[in-house]
Amino acid sequence: MVRRRLLAVVPVLGVVSLGLFAAAAASPFDPLVGYLGDRYVTTSRADRELIAGQLGVDVPWYELYGRWVRGLFSGDLGASRTYGQPVGQVLAERVPWTVLLVGVGVTTAILVALGAGVWSGMRRGGSIDRAVTAACVVVQGLPPFVLSLGAIGIFAVGLGWLPPAGATDAGAEPGIVQVARHLVLPAAVLAVSQLPWLLLAVRESVSANRGEDFVAGAVARGIDDTTIVRRHIVPASLGPFVTILGVRLPEIVVGAVLVEEIFSWPGIAGAFVRSATDLDMPLLAVLTVGATGAVLVGSLLADIACAALDPRVRADG
Repeated sequence: MVRRRLLAVVPVLGVVSLGLFAAAAASPFDPLVGYLGDRYVTTSRADRELIAGQLGVDVPWYELYGRWVRGLFSGDLGASRTYGQPVGQVLAERVPWTVLLVGVGVTTAILVALGAGVWSGMRRGGSIDRAVTAACVVVQGLPPFVLSLGAIGIFAVGLGWLPPAGATDAGAEPGIVQVARHLVLPAAVLAVSQLPWLLLAVRESVSANRGEDFVAGAVARGIDDTTIVRRHIVPASLGPFVTILGVRLPEIVVGAVLVEEIFSWPGIAGAFVRSATDLDMPLLAVLTVGATGAVLVGSLLADIACAALDPRVRADG
């Protein structure tokens, strides 16, 4: 199964990239507008044609696609018109910031979901469980940009506890303290936006596993409650949790893009947006294919982890 899914990744990425170039060609946006900016209206038609030829955007989309694919196989990702840099350099400068934000945000969401989900699942119907469930239902209905604006309004503007944007203060060096202070709000928002689904998945799984035969057998053998929860119920509940995490990967990617844009975080989201608006195809294609590949591989890894955690899944497979 794993081999078949890995082999399917390449054609899927091929279809996505091909569709991207075809859609860009059908778009009403002119890449020269993004490149020239305000100068576009004052540039003569002859000069526009000359610039289009120099940039290589005056050829059919399938020819552009062929050039891009050949460049990939030769290790050349192309150059970004938007940033005036090689695409590889744009990625090297921005991807680590996105990895930092997503890593901290998702790790926080996982830890809180496991802790609060196990607590609620073991005490289903109690006052804390009802409060946690109600909070999850409310947060589920709030998109990441609403959570972001609310966090900025309360903790940055209202209370003044944390900076509202950027990775450092203006003119400051990106030291650990500076980055950590600026990371708190965007990482917390990203964590909160993903928390309800993860927490409720753990709660439901733990609650269901409480009534399973293996738990009853452990109780009959005189094993204490803490050990039963830690060694029996929690391991059996991790499979569905990992599955939900894999399913949520596209939402995590979208949420990270929105959060980065609102908090002006220097990650890949800004490059994604600018490359799309400018039709900067070398950069946009790499970002789109990279994001799609990350989701596909992440989903596969989640399924593998689920099978490793739950023997019943291996038996079914």
